[in-house]
Amino acid sequence: MEGVWSEQDTTPSHIEAGLRELLKQRHADDGGYVPARVLNLVVILDREWRGEIENRLERVGRYHPSRTVMIAVEPRRERLDAWAFMVCEGDASPGSLSVCHEHVVVEVGPRHLRHLDTIVDPLVVSDLSTVVWAPHGHREAVQALRRLAQVVLVDSQDEPDPHLALDRSQQLAQHAYVVDLAWLRSTPWRERIAASFDPPKWREDLRRISAVTVRCREDSTAAGLLLLGWLAARLGWRPEKLAAGGGKVRGRVRASRGEVALELDPEARMNVPGLAGITIRTESGVSLSLDRATGGLSATHRDRRGQESRWTVLGASRGEAGILGEGIRQALLREPTYQPALAAADAMAP
Repeated sequence: MEGVWSEQDTTPSHIEAGLRELLKQRHADDGGYVPARVLNLVVILDREWRGEIENRLERVGRYHPSRTVMIAVEPRRERLDAWAFMVCEGDASPGSLSVCHEHVVVEVGPRHLRHLDTIVDPLVVSDLSTVVWAPHGHREAVQALRRLAQVVLVDSQDEPDPHLALDRSQQLAQHAYVVDLAWLRSTPWRERIAASFDPPKWREDLRRISAVTVRCREDSTAAGLLLLGWLAARLGWRPEKLAAGGGKVRGRVRASRGEVALELDPEARMNVPGLAGITIRTESGVSLSLDRATGGLSATHRDRRGQESRWTVLGASRGEAGILGEGIRQALLREPTYQPALAAADAMAP
């Protein structure tokens, strides 16, 4: 960590001046240190949980944002307190460059959130994409930053009601590019489902799917709905509202060859968020099951005659740190499959 600037009862212009002074001092000490200039990340969080969020960001590895602005909200606070520092990657050897990341923390009160854009605007690097992430809610603050943010990072599983979570993502997508961590947790599953049906002899079974069961943790219903939404969007199913009852979510959607029965089955035993497994059945009696296992996914294929074959699809989970890092990386990309899947999942959410 190279140099720290701090000031109590400060202003956004003073914070910006402090950042410029840090950069100036660092460059004067050694011209081999240069600031990263790829992405701004603005995090709005509850002050008491700042350490936990900082720990998550420290583990994102090479996807660390160039400048992180943490807005720590504290009840009854009336003034702004702030500090800033730079973190440089190793020592710059002669003739080489070392990249530095900037970190700003601004402590604010609830009354500042409505006009948070006036505080954040001077603190982000202009001409870079700005990502806004509010892991503890603070929707008013996200709304205030709408003119500054090109990307909003969300986690649909944080909302107890999956329909409200998906509907909110739909609303945010009207003004910014949405990156949903719940969607990213299903990436390995989507890749392996697609790969399983890629062989020509199995590809025709995609048109004969008659039932899909998704198993997920109790608080990850949104992730399960997004996976079903992805299948519906890619296979041309007409989504219809599912019904919740008996601890499960069930319903039917219309496909070109008839109806497809859908079911979401919560798995209370899971100790990590996300999906636990999926079973896809066809009208001819063929089925494919993928289930979470050590080191990857356990796959089971049953043919028309009832004969089973089992194998392990290698590839361990990236973990929550890997999911957050991928979310930051996705801010620089544009994935065309998320929006259709989100629309279908929102239409099916009970």
